[in-house]
Amino acid sequence: MNVIIVGGGIGGFTLALFLHRAGIGCRIYELATEIRPLGVGINILPHASRELGKLGLESALARVSVLTREAVFFNRFGQLIYREALGRYAGYDDPQYSIHRGELQKVLVDAATARVGADAIFTGWKCTGVDQDPAGAIAHFQDAATGEALAPQRADIVVACDGLHSIVRKALHPHEGSPLYSGVNMWRGVSIWAPILSGASMIRAGWLASGKMVIYPIRDSVDGHGKQLVNWVAELETRQHKRRDWNRPGDINDFIGAFADWHFDWLDVPALIGAAQTILEFPMVDQDPLPWWSQGRITLLGDAAHPMYPRGSNGAGQAILDARVLTDALVAHGDPVAALKAYEAKRLPFTAEVVRMNRRNPPDAILREVFERTGDKPFRRIEDVISADELVALSEGYKRVAGFDKQSLQLGASMASQKR
Repeated sequence: MNVIIVGGGIGGFTLALFLHRAGIGCRIYELATEIRPLGVGINILPHASRELGKLGLESALARVSVLTREAVFFNRFGQLIYREALGRYAGYDDPQYSIHRGELQKVLVDAATARVGADAIFTGWKCTGVDQDPAGAIAHFQDAATGEALAPQRADIVVACDGLHSIVRKALHPHEGSPLYSGVNMWRGVSIWAPILSGASMIRAGWLASGKMVIYPIRDSVDGHGKQLVNWVAELETRQHKRRDWNRPGDINDFIGAFADWHFDWLDVPALIGAAQTILEFPMVDQDPLPWWSQGRITLLGDAAHPMYPRGSNGAGQAILDARVLTDALVAHGDPVAALKAYEAKRLPFTAEVVRMNRRNPPDAILREVFERTGDKPFRRIEDVISADELVALSEGYKRVAGFDKQSLQLGASMASQKR
């Protein structure tokens, strides 16, 4: 069996590594003429880091990331709402990584180049469509630089890992509606900064109506003086937004006013924002879950299959899980069509619920509850606003739906052990 992978992002290269491990041949076709480290920070949660660990990538990831220690939630006045341990610090068998998206991409590309082979990675190939016949699937391409048609590529199956603007998704679902805007716009950046709180904290503060921040370090000791590379995301309710593009430049003047007075004893937020050399802008959008991903020998994976609000650090993680489940299905089923249907049956309902949960009750729902109950005012004691049990329930509820609560992961590890 052999596989064409359309798109050389996190999902595409993770799939290539799992396929190689299973002895299944693949070729990767990437639109960009050069694979470069783009983007800002992301988190890899324990359920996804477990899968990357199976690929032997733990040490490589640990060298270029920060092992996340805790989640901390504050209101916009800098008052602590809730704190909980994360990853191995919370008793998980697997770590939680805070990492630059480009560094994660490089780890995956380097591993794929060494294992799958550089001759299986094609850059500058723009997918223009897909079709199939009883003998296989065909992907059509043109040169990304010149627009010249390239030779059609044939394999047993085609997997679309071509992200938010997936050509293959549009081909399979030509009448799908436009992306759904949440009413929230985001601005992202990275700043060189002294360690904040534990130096490995994921900080969420404020709420969307008056401004919300997500802040966490993604690389240690970047300047020779103990400072870190710190990722930050500013979120603000606004009716104005532009087409989704992870690499669109943003303007600090469009949002800095909401955070002008965020001067806390543990962080000067406007100064952190101002220290970024580059700011990126992205609208918080998603799309309704599809009724199906697979048509014969063609299927979708990652953002091409289930674009979701970037809340809860789950987009990349779900693509990583897709890759492993799809590979397992191809190993278990001799018929490619049956394998793709088995993959879809397992992953589509699960990711659809994550998409819905990211809309209604992501981890930062904790901030929403406190914002609404206090009327966006300081509190004297958090216990007067919300109970400890309610805070734990909000946090654990999201983990269960997204599949990284400790019980689910321990059950998965136990079942895998029994199969061996």
